[in-house]
Amino acid sequence: MENEFPGTNKELTPLTNSNRIQVMDLLRGFALIGIIMMNIEWFNRPVSALLSFDYSLTGFDWASSWLVKVFVEGKFYKLFSILFGMGFAIMLVRAQEADRKFGAWFTRRMLALFVFGMAHLIFLWGGDIIHDYAVGGLLLLGFVLLLRIKKLARFNTPATFAKVGFSLLLMPLLVSMFAALYFGVTRDNTVITNDWQQEVSINQQLNVLLQQEKDNPKEIWVSKDTEIEDESTLIAASAAVIDSDVEALEEKEEAVEVDEDSMTDEELIIYKAQQRFERKQSRAQDEAKETAAFTQTSYIEATKYRAKSAVEALGNTPTFAFFVCLPLFMVGYWLVASGRMKNPQQHQSFFSVMCWGGLSIGLLLSIAGTFISLHPVTKSAIEVRAGGQTIFYYGQFVLCAGYIGLFVKLASKAWFIKGFSWLAPLGKMALTNYIGHSIILTTIFYGYAGGMFGQIARGQQMLIVVAVIFAQVVFCTLWLKFFRFGPLEWLWRSITYLKWQPLRLEKKLDTSIAS
Repeated sequence: MENEFPGTNKELTPLTNSNRIQVMDLLRGFALIGIIMMNIEWFNRPVSALLSFDYSLTGFDWASSWLVKVFVEGKFYKLFSILFGMGFAIMLVRAQEADRKFGAWFTRRMLALFVFGMAHLIFLWGGDIIHDYAVGGLLLLGFVLLLRIKKLARFNTPATFAKVGFSLLLMPLLVSMFAALYFGVTRDNTVITNDWQQEVSINQQLNVLLQQEKDNPKEIWVSKDTEIEDESTLIAASAAVIDSDVEALEEKEEAVEVDEDSMTDEELIIYKAQQRFERKQSRAQDEAKETAAFTQTSYIEATKYRAKSAVEALGNTPTFAFFVCLPLFMVGYWLVASGRMKNPQQHQSFFSVMCWGGLSIGLLLSIAGTFISLHPVTKSAIEVRAGGQTIFYYGQFVLCAGYIGLFVKLASKAWFIKGFSWLAPLGKMALTNYIGHSIILTTIFYGYAGGMFGQIARGQQMLIVVAVIFAQVVFCTLWLKFFRFGPLEWLWRSITYLKWQPLRLEKKLDTSIAS
């Protein structure tokens, strides 16, 4: 592969269907289903509580949430990330083969995506991820440009992307392993037992404080002239009370220096329980504010809340983009640049291992990690909780690989292409459908529209998922009979190419996903 972008004035043009790797559209459609299965919960619950499992669920709701955690949580945004890297590789190789500019073109593409993501984050839903993808995409471009340097030219190979990508993904695991080794050799069983007993006592004391708070809630004074239209007014007032309590406790802590070493065991337990209680109050305050914002009836007020949260969310973007998005993009790049995705029939053994190894080991890790993480003992055993979370986290990557391997193997079967071709229109309009999820779900859940926030059970949410996906499949299939791209895909491409792209489909253009 060439290690620099030739500087001719030839223009890039959008990919036609014949240039696409067919299984990628199927995978994108599949990933969209997983994305909405995961995300729908966070239109019904505060995003500030993201990834916290609802232990109060029972029956069908518990089963739905547990299955989503095992099969979906963390797997599908990683799948999208790998697909993003694959798309980057296809565009880069195509530009180099045609001797066309790429760097400035792709930068515009990512800047446009970042704007879309921020607009989504502020005006629709606070759980957006595409702005992170945009930053990760620019980092990937920077890495490619770095390899243009003459001294680094020999490293400009697909294998380099794989090595760097996997190394970045494994860094947190290596840190965890070294921390666990240090923990293991410096703390004998007596110390571990004493710490565990102390944790049990702290949690018991914490439960006492929580019960006292429940039995004697703070009175919320509302002026007699204040009209309470719905529960959001009371939720906001409750958040204000919690906020004032937390601020008072923080001021008290600042005024008094606490020497834990001088405390008795009983005093230390009470002190640590109080600290945890205050942190819980702080989290409850954040969730109450968000609940108030999305149960009241003003879109403007909800947007103000999202705008403030968006600024805070941007603080996490560089870390997430560098340690999660970028390495997954690199893995996706490697899968295409190495020829594996373009010629899967020549790499059958690779995809067989990826499929069966990824599915079996990935499910084992995901199920084991879920059992451990959700067990009550983890509340009092930090090392058990950390172990369970680490197992679950890396199970996400392995199971994601299994999904890719499975689809690549099945894509060679005529019955699969025929039976699951409906996934391709979803995948071809992935951006439109992703933003469409937010339009539909905010209309159902938020107070300024359907007003069902917090009222639809987890099991019932899965029925909504089925209805939304069905509607999108019908819409996308009909749309692509007449148009080349989805609405947002067309706008994105037009911005990227700095000119309006033809939208209507010419009759001679092949729209099938399989020959």
